[in-house]
Amino acid sequence: MRALLISTYDLGRQPFGLASPAAWLRAEGVDVTCVDASRSPISDEHFASASVIAFYLPMHTATRLAVPLIVRARQVNPDARLCAYGLYAPLNAAWLRELGAEVLGPEAEQDLVDLVKSHIPNLEPQRVPRLRFITPDRAGLPPLEDYASLRMPDGSRRVIGSTDATRGCKHLCRHCPIVPVYQGQFRVVPIEVVMADVRAQVAAGAQHISFGDPDFLNGPTHARHLIARMATEFQGLSYDVTVKIEHLVQQPEMIPLLRDTGCLFICSAVESIDDAVLMHLQKGHTRSDFVKVARLCRDADVTLVPTFVAFTPWTTLEGYVELLAQLEELELVEQVAPIQLAIRLLVTAGSSLLELDDIGRVISPFDAVSLTWPWRHPDPRVDALQTAVMRLVGTASAVPRAETFSAIAALAREHADLPALPRRTSSRTPVPYVSEPWYCCAEPMETV
Repeated sequence: MRALLISTYDLGRQPFGLASPAAWLRAEGVDVTCVDASRSPISDEHFASASVIAFYLPMHTATRLAVPLIVRARQVNPDARLCAYGLYAPLNAAWLRELGAEVLGPEAEQDLVDLVKSHIPNLEPQRVPRLRFITPDRAGLPPLEDYASLRMPDGSRRVIGSTDATRGCKHLCRHCPIVPVYQGQFRVVPIEVVMADVRAQVAAGAQHISFGDPDFLNGPTHARHLIARMATEFQGLSYDVTVKIEHLVQQPEMIPLLRDTGCLFICSAVESIDDAVLMHLQKGHTRSDFVKVARLCRDADVTLVPTFVAFTPWTTLEGYVELLAQLEELELVEQVAPIQLAIRLLVTAGSSLLELDDIGRVISPFDAVSLTWPWRHPDPRVDALQTAVMRLVGTASAVPRAETFSAIAALAREHADLPALPRRTSSRTPVPYVSEPWYCCAEPMETV
């Protein structure tokens, strides 16, 4: 029995979502091939030789990129069992089944074993099983050097490894794709399993570990024990985490602890500085909370990397200009990847956003091509600005962040009919950042 596991995109990281099920399948004697289509081509021979072809869909981009490959797999090998797993598989279950794929969820390791061994796996997308996690097997994946790297302020680069200490999330942010699937549940990966995975990646050249947890402090005691173990065993190894502003406000003592154990930056989905928008999204924090955390991180000499959903149905031109001014005031220009200032709210199948009357008034029918509910802003000028910012960001990948920020600010003031302001220079020095800056679950979408 041969299984082919395919990843199409996973934030520029070596895909954990291939390594983990590969370990389970190989433990059962299954011949497994892992292909990361973002780093190497998939041949027809890959498809033809597999009994089961499984597509890992952790995010919206990965799902859209999988479409032609699913079609091609069916054409090349009509006898193979096709399936999709990962967070976005159950969200798009009906569409995937129309393509001939069986649908598994994000905790799919045991279900994949059952499917490959011709048993009947669980095919209820809403069920999130509790698994006994084992160490991922990264054999056959491209080397870590082929993936995104960490750019340091001195111009050097660090090789990035990645792993998960937890899965799912206990929070219910309305726009988050995790919520319809996990429904407030999260799973803790045993520390010994995480450490074994980190150990293997360090041996393979990793100099920095990026934790893919939706929120590293969902299990704060678990997190404390893990970072203490890492700091003891891997002196000099740096890492980054994603944490809610809400948790950093509640546990400010974690910020210096993270710093002292090697954390270079904390990513946090701020999304907006408009308290009304934050209420709509059920983020659990306010603008003042964000400002407080930004200052706490600065005082602790930890880089805060805020991410945003800059364009929503509630965004105003004045509010967007105010967002840029706030980032300048907090000296966060270098910390914000320009793409974050172009991101448009993504309304996916099954999204809790669909519960809002405001969303119902602006969306169009579900689009099977984009796999979203497209929406238009009540103020066409906001949509025009989003399109302009997206185009600007798309042509400025090699431009310094501060320069791109200034260009975005000029665009925003032009669209809002506000006079241009003289360019302000930041006193902040460059910060470490990942060369492929996709941190947010929402995606940049052109207006429709």
